[in-house]
Amino acid sequence: MSAYASTELRAIKNLKQIARAEPIMPGTSICGGCGGLEALRLAAKALGEKTVFVNAAGCFTLLAVFPYTPLKGSWLYTNMASAPAGAQGVRDALDVLLRKGRLRPEEDVDVVVVAGDGSTYDMGLSSTSAAIFRNLDFWYFCYDNESYGNTGVQMSSATPYGARTSTTPVTPATREGTEHGKKDLFEIWRAHRPPYIATVSARYPVDLTNKFLKARRMKGPKLFIAHAPCPTGWLYDPEETAHYARLAVDTGLFALKEAVNGNVTHTLVRKRRRPVEDYLRGQGRYRHLFEPARNEEALRLIQEQVDRYWESVKG
Repeated sequence: MSAYASTELRAIKNLKQIARAEPIMPGTSICGGCGGLEALRLAAKALGEKTVFVNAAGCFTLLAVFPYTPLKGSWLYTNMASAPAGAQGVRDALDVLLRKGRLRPEEDVDVVVVAGDGSTYDMGLSSTSAAIFRNLDFWYFCYDNESYGNTGVQMSSATPYGARTSTTPVTPATREGTEHGKKDLFEIWRAHRPPYIATVSARYPVDLTNKFLKARRMKGPKLFIAHAPCPTGWLYDPEETAHYARLAVDTGLFALKEAVNGNVTHTLVRKRRRPVEDYLRGQGRYRHLFEPARNEEALRLIQEQVDRYWESVKG
C-alpha cells in the first residue's frame, strides 16, 4: 500500500498526520531558503508518487537538470508559455493508454503543472485559460515569488506595489519602485468556473495538506497559489524565510482561502492582524520605503489596501 493511501480524502488535524515519505530529496540546485520549494515539498507529500510534473521554465527548472533529479515522480520540461498545453498532451496520452487497456486504472497518475508567477500570471495565462476552458483534469501549482526570479528578479505582474525589482528601480520619479499592484489570479481563475482554487503557505502545512486532499475528490482544473518567499530576490537572510512566510499571513497581505465551485471561504481569519510594516521592514526590496526617510504615503496605501480587503471579507 502506498505511504499516502491512508491520508487520501481524509482531512488531517496536525503535523504528525502529514505523510513522512519524502517525494523530493534534499540537495537540490534551488537557492537556499527557497519558500516555494518547501511548499512544493508539502504539496508533493499530499499528491503522492504517482505524479507527472509539467514544469514551465523558471526557478524550479533547476530541480531536474539532466541526468539528475531529486524527484520520485516524472518531470516534463516546457517553455514558460505552454506548460498547460504540455499537461494536456500528457493527460491525453494517459487517457489513450487507459482506453486501450495498456494502463490499468490503478496505475494512472496525476498531471501537475509547476510554474512560477512569471509564467502563471503573464506568459502562460493564455494557454492556462484554454486548458481550464477545455476542463482539463490537471493540477496547477504556482510558486509565487512575485518576480521573474531566475532571470534577474525583473518585475512580473505578481510583483506587489512598493517592491523594488531590477526593472522597477527606485528613482526620484518612482520612489515606490513598482507602481502597479498584483493581478488577482485567484479571481481570474474563478471567472473560468473551475472546481477548485486555493492559496497556500508552507508555514501553514496542515491547511496546505487539507486543501490538496479536498481537491483530490474533484475532476477538472485545480489551482494552488503558493506564497514563496525568495531570499535571493527579496533580499533577506535565507534563514528568515519561515519568518516572512508567517508574517505575510499574519499581516493579512497573503490571505489563506479556497473556492469550491466558485464559493469562496477564508480558511484562516485573524481577529487581530499585525501591521504590514512588520512584514515589509527587513526585506531589501522594501528598504527604500524606510530609508533614508519613511515613505509614509506608500506605507499607508499598502496598509489601507489590506484593511479594505479584510473589511470586504466581513461583507
